Amino acid sequence: TRRSSDLLMEILMELDDSIDWENETSLIDERILDSFGVISLISELEEQFDIEIEASEIIPQNLNSADAMWKMIQRLQEN
Repeated sequence: TRRSSDLLMEILMELDDSIDWENETSLIDERILDSFGVISLISELEEQFDIEIEASEIIPQNLNSADAMWKMIQRLQEN
Protein backbone atom coordinates (compact mmCIF):
# COMPACT_ATOMS: atom_id res chain seq x y z
CA THR A 1 0.00 0.00 0.00
CA ARG A 2 1.03 3.52 -0.67
CA ARG A 3 1.74 5.61 2.39
CA SER A 4 -0.76 8.40 2.88
CA SER A 5 2.00 10.97 3.23
CA ASP A 6 3.18 9.94 -0.25
CA LEU A 7 -0.35 10.57 -1.50
CA LEU A 8 -0.18 14.06 0.02
CA MET A 9 3.05 14.76 -1.87
CA GLU A 10 1.47 13.50 -5.11
CA ILE A 11 -1.49 15.85 -4.61
CA LEU A 12 0.86 18.76 -3.92
CA MET A 13 3.04 18.03 -6.97
CA GLU A 14 -0.05 17.84 -9.17
CA LEU A 15 -1.19 21.19 -7.81
CA ASP A 16 2.12 22.90 -8.63
CA ASP A 17 5.35 21.04 -9.39
CA SER A 18 7.45 24.22 -9.28
CA ILE A 19 7.09 24.50 -5.48
CA ASP A 20 9.63 22.80 -3.20
CA TRP A 21 6.91 21.13 -1.11
CA GLU A 22 9.37 19.05 0.94
CA ASN A 23 11.26 22.05 2.30
CA GLU A 24 8.95 25.04 2.08
CA THR A 25 7.63 26.17 5.47
CA SER A 26 5.81 29.42 4.66
CA LEU A 27 3.52 28.53 1.77
CA ILE A 28 0.79 30.86 3.01
CA ASP A 29 2.90 33.50 4.75
CA GLU A 30 5.05 34.05 1.65
CA ARG A 31 2.01 33.78 -0.67
CA ILE A 32 3.60 30.88 -2.54
CA LEU A 33 0.19 29.21 -2.42
CA ASP A 34 -2.50 31.65 -3.56
CA SER A 35 -6.16 31.57 -2.57
CA PHE A 36 -7.14 29.57 -5.65
CA GLY A 37 -4.38 27.07 -4.85
CA VAL A 38 -5.63 26.78 -1.28
CA ILE A 39 -9.21 26.14 -2.43
CA SER A 40 -8.06 23.50 -4.94
CA LEU A 41 -5.85 21.89 -2.31
CA ILE A 42 -8.57 21.77 0.36
CA SER A 43 -11.10 20.10 -1.93
CA GLU A 44 -8.50 17.57 -3.09
CA LEU A 45 -7.44 16.76 0.49
CA GLU A 46 -11.05 16.33 1.58
CA GLU A 47 -11.74 13.95 -1.28
CA GLN A 48 -8.55 11.90 -1.11
CA PHE A 49 -8.34 11.59 2.69
CA ASP A 50 -12.09 11.45 3.40
CA ILE A 51 -11.97 14.36 5.81
CA GLU A 52 -13.89 17.60 6.24
CA ILE A 53 -11.77 20.71 6.55
CA GLU A 54 -13.74 23.44 8.32
CA ALA A 55 -13.10 27.10 7.51
CA SER A 56 -11.52 27.45 10.97
CA GLU A 57 -8.81 24.95 9.90
CA ILE A 58 -7.84 26.97 6.83
CA ILE A 59 -5.11 28.95 8.57
CA PRO A 60 -1.41 29.40 7.84
CA GLN A 61 -0.51 27.23 10.82
CA ASN A 62 -2.13 24.23 9.09
CA LEU A 63 -1.08 25.02 5.52
CA ASN A 64 2.37 26.63 5.60
CA SER A 65 4.14 23.32 4.94
CA ALA A 66 3.48 19.79 3.75
CA ASP A 67 4.32 18.64 7.29
CA ALA A 68 1.72 20.97 8.79
CA MET A 69 -0.87 19.73 6.28
CA TRP A 70 -0.06 16.13 7.12
CA LYS A 71 -0.50 16.80 10.86
CA MET A 72 -3.87 18.45 10.19
CA ILE A 73 -4.97 15.50 8.00
CA GLN A 74 -4.03 12.97 10.68
CA ARG A 75 -5.80 14.99 13.39
CA LEU A 76 -8.97 15.28 11.29
CA GLN A 77 -8.93 11.57 10.44
CA GLU A 78 -8.87 10.71 14.15
CA ASN A 79 -11.96 12.80 14.90
